[in-house]
Amino acid sequence: MATTADIRNGMCIEFNNQLMTIIQFQHVKPGKGPAFVRTKLKNITTGKVIEHTFTSGHKINETRVERRAYQFLYKDDMGYHFMNKENYEQINIGEDLINNVALLKEGDDVEIVIHADNETPLFAELSPTVVMEITYTEPGVRGDTSSTSSLKNATIETGATIMVPLFCNTGDKIRINTSDNSYMERVKE
Repeated sequence: MATTADIRNGMCIEFNNQLMTIIQFQHVKPGKGPAFVRTKLKNITTGKVIEHTFTSGHKINETRVERRAYQFLYKDDMGYHFMNKENYEQINIGEDLINNVALLKEGDDVEIVIHADNETPLFAELSPTVVMEITYTEPGVRGDTSSTSSLKNATIETGATIMVPLFCNTGDKIRINTSDNSYMERVKE
């Protein structure tokens, strides 16, 4: 069992019978009164972020989780199938456990977080950025080649729709931020 002195970012704890990960923490030692630790906790299953203050020395129940590298194989009626890149074992998980599933395509590498005690997958994360090809967008207007203040809809190869600058055309490869589905840059080939 750990204490508040062991708290670090990314640590997974059991709090109110829920698995939470620590996003942010701050040790505070006021001039008057006992020290305490302010934390932001993210619920692993729901994604909800809460703030909680622990008194200094409070015992917390640390939970062991492992991040494993997997490759996305295919999707069927049983869910999304992934292959472990080390031992080639396959697992399938539901769509609700995958962060930003609209940007997932066959062959992509993902990181699956697994509860180490009972070997159950908690969630899957894509890499921070992905490169996709635009399959359809309205043609760009001459003269709007350097302005990024105006955006238009574009459909990418997975079928998802994102907002891109006016100078992007069908067939262009673009880099996308997976945390918020935003356009980052055009990729030169």
